[in-house]
Amino acid sequence: HSDLRVDCSESLRDERPKDRLLGGLLSPEFDEASCLSRDQSAQYWKQSNHTPSPYLLQKLRNYESLHRRCGPNTELYNKSIEQLKSNASTRPSECNYVVWLESGGIGNRVISMVSTFLYALLNDKVFLLKLPDDFHGIFCEPFPGTSWILYSDFPIQDLDGFDISHPQIYGNIRKNNLLRNDMDAAKHSLPPYLYLYLIHDYSGFDKMFYCEEGQRLLRRFAWLFLKSNRYYVPAFFLNSEYSEELSLLFPEKATVFLYLSRYLLHPTNSVWGHITRYYESYVANAKQWIGIQVRMFGFAPFPFERMVSQIINCSLTGNILPEIVEEESAAPTTSGTNRKAVLVVSLHSGYFEKIRNMYYEHSTTTGEVISVYQPSQEKEQHTEKQSHNVKALSEIYLLSFSDVLLTTTFSTFGYVAQGLGGLRPWLLVRPDDHDLCLHSTSMEPCFHFPPSYDCKARKKVDIGSVAPYLRHCEDFPHGVRLFD
Repeated sequence: HSDLRVDCSESLRDERPKDRLLGGLLSPEFDEASCLSRDQSAQYWKQSNHTPSPYLLQKLRNYESLHRRCGPNTELYNKSIEQLKSNASTRPSECNYVVWLESGGIGNRVISMVSTFLYALLNDKVFLLKLPDDFHGIFCEPFPGTSWILYSDFPIQDLDGFDISHPQIYGNIRKNNLLRNDMDAAKHSLPPYLYLYLIHDYSGFDKMFYCEEGQRLLRRFAWLFLKSNRYYVPAFFLNSEYSEELSLLFPEKATVFLYLSRYLLHPTNSVWGHITRYYESYVANAKQWIGIQVRMFGFAPFPFERMVSQIINCSLTGNILPEIVEEESAAPTTSGTNRKAVLVVSLHSGYFEKIRNMYYEHSTTTGEVISVYQPSQEKEQHTEKQSHNVKALSEIYLLSFSDVLLTTTFSTFGYVAQGLGGLRPWLLVRPDDHDLCLHSTSMEPCFHFPPSYDCKARKKVDIGSVAPYLRHCEDFPHGVRLFD
């Protein structure tokens, strides 16, 4: 039966138009066998109604040329490294770099990677990753003929250790008036590099990064090291320096994460094997694939039974899952063509067991057969373990293949799944006084802790009301989200 299911699913997928380059988003220069996910992902995602702009495609090809010219082990890169070793003041040159530094779990890492790549794209900087050990071997190289990994012999060795109190953080230097917007690299001795701290607890001085004058100043540095755990893309859309460029890159504003994540993030062959084997084994011949992602946070505990009730109520009211027959009167329809497959992704097994037992013990009013699965039950998050991250990324991708997706509020894990899949999820919103289920207006991640300062007006504003394409997030009203 297993072999039959795989053959059937592949014949169905073969009928779908194959656009392995995602509308020109991906470079054709790669060898297919070296990274199977790059060529095969499009077969699993729902058909997209969106098309990347020609301007974005050209921008990505230009960026690939820049990265090939300036990436690790090139002549220009080595020259820049020697300048860093000398600790001399550096000026913008042909090759300028922004280095991503990790913070948080895999969801936080991915949304900040995508944000930082857009920052590099907007400023003609080379995007590099300082990868922790637990993140190696998870993603393929995204740029042809070069690498995006900062090698271990990099002359600055304490990159992971800096925090908000570090004296060489941009915000602290601005606070102490050691760095001013009117400084000219030709006349002043600027530091050879700067740290940018964009974690959720950052200060008002750190948030000056988002201002026009701050961006002009930062372009004078050849090396920037940026640590973030947020999706700070929406802030660029409020910066007049970038507004025209962003309109050309993303005429549909709520497609930023869709395009950039699909361009950047390609699971390695070993991870892709985890993903596709699970899909073929459990999902392939179901008529519908439903993803349910549940994440509970220690800072906002929620009773288990109430959460289960909310998941089920949301699934029923949204016509995602069928009602059950309380008193059995007939055998259910068992045809495979009338089967819905449900993937429950959670650190704990309780939600999966409740939903599985509900449909195991009762038939449905529609005659549909509901199969419920959970790939892993880790109990606790262990981002420091590579094996944990492999499972997490696999489950993100499986969720992104869903026809319908339910996600937990505030969860960056869920944001990555919805963005990759191009899905507007049903949100399990939890106000204090009652349960609520909303269909999101956007597939974009939420920017949880945006600045509340208008750089030009020099006053505090409601950032969710300053532009027609920004709204407060349904799942976190303090944050903002891009939408069309």
